[in-house]
Amino acid sequence: MQMVFGDARSNPEGGVAEVERMQAEGVAAIVGGFASPIALAASQAAARYDIPYVVDVGVSDQIVQRGLRNTFRFGPGFGTVTKAALDNLVAINEAAGRPARSVVIVHEDGLFGSGLARLLNAQLPERGFQVLETIAHPTPSRDMSNVALRIRALNPDVLIPSSYYSEFVLLARTMQQQRIRPKAIYAVLNGAASNFRFVREFPEAANLIMDCNHWADPRKPKTAEVRAKAEATGRFWLYNIPLNYSCVRLVADAIERAGSTDRNRIIEALAASTFEDHIMPYGPTRFVNGQNQGAGPVNTQVQDRDIKVIFPREFANATPIFPAV
Repeated sequence: MQMVFGDARSNPEGGVAEVERMQAEGVAAIVGGFASPIALAASQAAARYDIPYVVDVGVSDQIVQRGLRNTFRFGPGFGTVTKAALDNLVAINEAAGRPARSVVIVHEDGLFGSGLARLLNAQLPERGFQVLETIAHPTPSRDMSNVALRIRALNPDVLIPSSYYSEFVLLARTMQQQRIRPKAIYAVLNGAASNFRFVREFPEAANLIMDCNHWADPRKPKTAEVRAKAEATGRFWLYNIPLNYSCVRLVADAIERAGSTDRNRIIEALAASTFEDHIMPYGPTRFVNGQNQGAGPVNTQVQDRDIKVIFPREFANATPIFPAV
């Protein structure tokens, strides 16, 4: 396989421009998008040319609700992730004697964060939690002092942040400096909470933060191999690496089964895929309306300057530390 790389420059227009360039270069398929708005725009552009498009990270469920036959999402959407996150939060809280009852939600104000906040607001009260306030912030943000002060005033038991990397690191460091310590920082699809860069650069701010997010299956021997190769190049082990690695292998498998680089044949092969040679905590791939039905998140927690898996229990390598204070 010959890779053709493109940079969306963190905006949907850039993603569309890269699809147009890749169409001109005659690519057989596209993998990527990362952010939901980019994945939405780029997959729509790819649909005009019947280019198979495999979404890696983008979690907005709109991505697979438009009836685009070319678009496949290998990972879970935020509906699936939110349900798992809340199921696990309830389990963690009940195991500790239910010390947490109140929540503040902090989210980025784009498609990803706003959609997730709506789901959390609808489902948290059903799980016995009171949402004290929902605080939106722009991306990028250069100052989180006002958000931190509001969290201090509300004094929630649990803070649930859903933001991209820079904004959450800024918030976590601000809270650490101001000694704001809820019983748990329980992130959902956070850009930093399951990120070794954050853990290595700001270990005190990262300590005991939990996240429900994409993550590789630590039981699979290939996971350690791919991680070692990534870290040997000086990169941090991030959740998008195993997702992209698995998505490219998914496309390679589809091309082999199609016996052709014809785009329509590859789309048909992806739609019928039972691919399982990946390193995610999923079973065999099965797409329904473009969504992989076997995809699911895991829960992680930063413990002893490492990122541990705490749920699902069948392959967890640590138990939750909760409350954190």
